[in-house]
Amino acid sequence: MTDPFGFLKVPRRPVPARPVEERLSDWNEVYAGQVLLPLVSEQAGRCMDCGIPFCHSGCPLGNLIPEWNAYAKHGDWRAAAERLHATNNFPEFTGRLCPAPCEDACVLAINADPVTIKNVEQAIADQIWEHGYASPQPPERLSGKSVAVIGSGPAGLAAAQQLTRTGHTVAVYERADRIGGLLRYGIPAFKMEKRHLDRRIEQMRAEGTKFRTGVDVGHDLDATELRRRHDAVVVAVGATLQRELPVPGRELCGIHQAMDYLTLANRVGEGDYASPPVTAEGKHVVIVGGGDTGSDCLGTALRQGAVSVMQLDINPEPGGSRPDAEPWPTYPKVYRISHAHEEARGREGTDPRVFASATFRFEGDPAGHVRALHLSEVEPGRRRPRPGTERIIPAELVLLALGFSGPEGGSGLMEQLRLTLDERQNFARDAAFAAETAESTERAGTTGRPAVDGVFVAGDAGRGQSLVVWAIAEGRSAAAAADRYLTGSTVLPAPVAATDRPLVA
Repeated sequence: MTDPFGFLKVPRRPVPARPVEERLSDWNEVYAGQVLLPLVSEQAGRCMDCGIPFCHSGCPLGNLIPEWNAYAKHGDWRAAAERLHATNNFPEFTGRLCPAPCEDACVLAINADPVTIKNVEQAIADQIWEHGYASPQPPERLSGKSVAVIGSGPAGLAAAQQLTRTGHTVAVYERADRIGGLLRYGIPAFKMEKRHLDRRIEQMRAEGTKFRTGVDVGHDLDATELRRRHDAVVVAVGATLQRELPVPGRELCGIHQAMDYLTLANRVGEGDYASPPVTAEGKHVVIVGGGDTGSDCLGTALRQGAVSVMQLDINPEPGGSRPDAEPWPTYPKVYRISHAHEEARGREGTDPRVFASATFRFEGDPAGHVRALHLSEVEPGRRRPRPGTERIIPAELVLLALGFSGPEGGSGLMEQLRLTLDERQNFARDAAFAAETAESTERAGTTGRPAVDGVFVAGDAGRGQSLVVWAIAEGRSAAAAADRYLTGSTVLPAPVAATDRPLVA
């Protein structure tokens, strides 16, 4: 174990990011070369090895955080890697992309600074690859069963890897030209360089997983026929239906959905374009939406050379401390600064965000291109424009980062697999079978009969827009449910947190 008094002796010290000026000049990760093992080991020693580790409840994967903290403290990276991989297929993804709800659930967070869990996880993940602890794990024998996984985001990849390793023949179908989903085209390289994704895909290929790109199931390939070819199907297509902003002037040129903009920027990094077809270079940029996607657009626009960037958030500015209505160990809504916000402040001197504000129309030039945005303050809680607060800001590129409302329809996938939508417009899943999934460790012999025989839904397609860590957890749970359906029992772990929503169509 770690020193039980370590948290009293050592203050919290996160791994420092690269200087703002340096990282704005390239597309490398903000922490490239900055994860210092002595610092990480020292910080891991602040873990109290609590009798009831609430950090587990804060992590949808149920990561064994105190255990790998102890190994990291003593520099035993192989043991730390084994403990981390026991619950997480892709720690190099979560160590870079997860907002770390585990840290807000850390017992130290009650009245002190929590352990830098995310930094420790990323360091272990990097050591996994540096020292060769991620060798392929092909199955000892094949089951004779085949599974199709539709979608290659984190949920689909996690489900595919788990099912492949247990002996099923797995084929992943992806409509894009490359594997990875939003990990490939939605996440900027400065948050996660694509080499991390590429080497995981190569590992999965070596284990036996097959990948089929450029196949839009439901359009290019009939989903009914796909279901006939395979013994089970996992639907992990994500929630990619982007929300719109129905205000006057939306039809003007220069107004784009955030994910379209980020995809084009990422395609430059993949070598598809010499320069992005939509660029912020030399423009006044306005981002409508205050979430992570908006932050990704902010960092991208700054690197492309925007003249100015403003991010509009309809929500009021959060306070600096945990609200009474969000007690520990919940993940609170507090004022947070992303690396992109830090970069904007370093360049402009102020926070680029404008809180409690809403767009009510766009203004264009004679050529039909956007040139200004009309906004006003909104009343807290009611989101109604406050009279007398209207103002106009220059806007030559507007990016709509308003989130996602559910899986895309119209491709035929839903109709061909006889899927239905729930009240939140996600693919509906069977609650009765989910209850069996939740008890899988005690009822390994139980099988379930889904409403759509042999079809399982994982990730954002069933849960709604969420975090990468939730996607991996649901992918693992869907794999366990599918394995039980195919064989009558399973040894695959199903993260307890991931069973709060059903997995079976």
